[in-house]
Amino acid sequence: MSHTMKQCLLAGTCIGAVMSVPAAAQSTTDTDTAQLEEIVVTARQREESLKDVPIAVSAITGDKLKEQQIYAVKDIAAYVPGLNINSDSVGRAFVSIRGVGTTLIDTVQPGVGIFIDGIYQPNTSYLNSPLVDVERVEVLRGPQGTLFGNNTLGGAINVITRKPGDEFEGRVDGAYADSDDFRSLSASVSGPIVEDVLQLRLGAAYHHHDGFQENVLAGGYSNPLTQKTVNGTIRLLPSEWAEFTLNASYDKVKGGNVAYLGVAGPTDYSLEGASNVLNIAEHEYKGVNLKGEFDVESIDTIITTVLAYNRRDQQSVGDGDYGPVDFFRSAGESRLVTKTGELRFDTNWSARFSTLLGVFTSRSTTDASGVTTVVPAGLDVPSASFAEIESQAVFGTAFIDLSDSVDLAVGLRYDHQKLDATNAGSTDAYEANDVQPRVTLTKNWNEDVMTYASVARGVRGGGQNGPGAPNLIYRGDSVWTYELGTKLTTADKSFSLDAAVFYNDYKHFIGQNALAPSTTGAGYVAVNLNSGTVHSYGAEAEMHWQLTSNWRIDASATLLHARIVDGSEFEDTTGYALPSDRIIFTPDWNFSLGTNYVVPVGDNELAFDLGLVGKGSRMGSSLDPDVAPLLETYYLVNGSITWRMERFEVAAFVSNLFNDKYMESYIDQSLLVRAGLAAVAQNLGLQGERRRIGVRATVRF
Repeated sequence: MSHTMKQCLLAGTCIGAVMSVPAAAQSTTDTDTAQLEEIVVTARQREESLKDVPIAVSAITGDKLKEQQIYAVKDIAAYVPGLNINSDSVGRAFVSIRGVGTTLIDTVQPGVGIFIDGIYQPNTSYLNSPLVDVERVEVLRGPQGTLFGNNTLGGAINVITRKPGDEFEGRVDGAYADSDDFRSLSASVSGPIVEDVLQLRLGAAYHHHDGFQENVLAGGYSNPLTQKTVNGTIRLLPSEWAEFTLNASYDKVKGGNVAYLGVAGPTDYSLEGASNVLNIAEHEYKGVNLKGEFDVESIDTIITTVLAYNRRDQQSVGDGDYGPVDFFRSAGESRLVTKTGELRFDTNWSARFSTLLGVFTSRSTTDASGVTTVVPAGLDVPSASFAEIESQAVFGTAFIDLSDSVDLAVGLRYDHQKLDATNAGSTDAYEANDVQPRVTLTKNWNEDVMTYASVARGVRGGGQNGPGAPNLIYRGDSVWTYELGTKLTTADKSFSLDAAVFYNDYKHFIGQNALAPSTTGAGYVAVNLNSGTVHSYGAEAEMHWQLTSNWRIDASATLLHARIVDGSEFEDTTGYALPSDRIIFTPDWNFSLGTNYVVPVGDNELAFDLGLVGKGSRMGSSLDPDVAPLLETYYLVNGSITWRMERFEVAAFVSNLFNDKYMESYIDQSLLVRAGLAAVAQNLGLQGERRRIGVRATVRF
């Protein structure tokens, strides 16, 4: 099919394009009373209706995750305005919101906070962890420091798992597609042990796909993924005013690790490449957390306590030069242990005044070691590092009803963070104290229309580089965000629109890592660094329309202008300029469109989903000031046809219907040239996923 014909067909599907985008579920009342279902979120650490929260937030339900074959957090980015996630490794992801919080390397603290049931995860590797038995995923855009903490200058992603209840229920889900041996199986069961007192929920899942890239020299697929997971929740209700929830989880994730293959350039979409070793990593996650909630009526306060322990063990092997010449090989392992604690007091002082106050503490340690083998010389070069990050914070927000229609929220957070690190024998430390304010003014014009204006500051902690780096310490980055937004729902509750405009003044931006001249006088060393100042501004919108009880249309879109207006910090550290003022892998626009139509068939129904997602051109990575590789715009069409009965459903699905070719990640050959490997240097590409056609089924009991 020609490109022109494809564009025409895509345009024709826009009226109902890609999937039922997330934020609300379909109502199946009669045509005259078709309504969007109300979604309750915890975006402000309180249960509130999504339409009443003066924050740009999207919520994707667990059912929609299943329907769209979303098995990891990173895959939600296609359906959330302003959120951009790329991943070139099972152990890391490139994430930002509205061009803010870009995190490329997992040794840098995330700039978009990642939370599971409100518990902070200190590394972007968690974006590749499996989603199992999830109630919803909330994505909050803009700094969220006053409520969610440090390292949320771009926003926060919060995965909320399902709680057990008093009704016995269970489900089994499975999916298969032949194109890349795509297989998935999950199951969950929930019910009471002692009714109204003790409840249990268990979930487990397995997912695998080979990916589409082949390594013709080492043999095998270069970017596969296998996920195995099990989790459990025990909920104890010893009295009407107390609730305890204990969660435990175990995940094993194995797949491609910076699985780049040589390409001619950013428009070379070959699926074959050659390197001597398959770049593979395995991550093992273990976690347990305990949450207590106490409703103390005598002081009209809900007290929440959280204690959590998380551990990630990682092992990896790979080809250090990414090519057919057997020059470098690498192997490594690391352990990340995080312990967190939080205490919150949510108090109603009067009908018009309430506060949310709290304290937070966290300690995270990373032990890592590795060996680089110079194959021609038969030389092994070992490395080792240790890092410890300690964070403490106090925070509070006052919620004031200035009148029946005007609300004011004023928040402040004070963070202290200290990092001690030892890398190959050199020691240094990073320490910072930061204040994060947020002020939001909300006007409720009526029960269906509200507008808000907010000003907020967000920060991220800095870090340390290894010996030979010209910047042993790099400072944290920070942003001031100014936002105007509106949320409206029609009187009949069939249509909703959330929209916002924003401006970000982003200082000491921690951008892509780089190679800088070693202070030892020998070659280059890899460094994380501050790149300069970024100004990012734009507009976004999310729409949901239940035209009838059987027909729904959803859409989301972002227009973004994010540019590095001062790159002097990068040049001062590396000695060369940035190749572009654009932030790598960040598009100027993206959108999603979707339609869902249900045809009743007796007591059953036939559901049709069709959708389109699009992402604008992005800048690839380069360390040559004269080379700015541009990754092309792409569009993906997805769809499914589902037969639903009371307890069973089966569907045929397709993703990337037209087998569109696109680059997930790209690194110009200048990386290897600056590393002293000009003789074997090549451009490196990681291809996007191609077409999948498959079936899925669900059984509920």
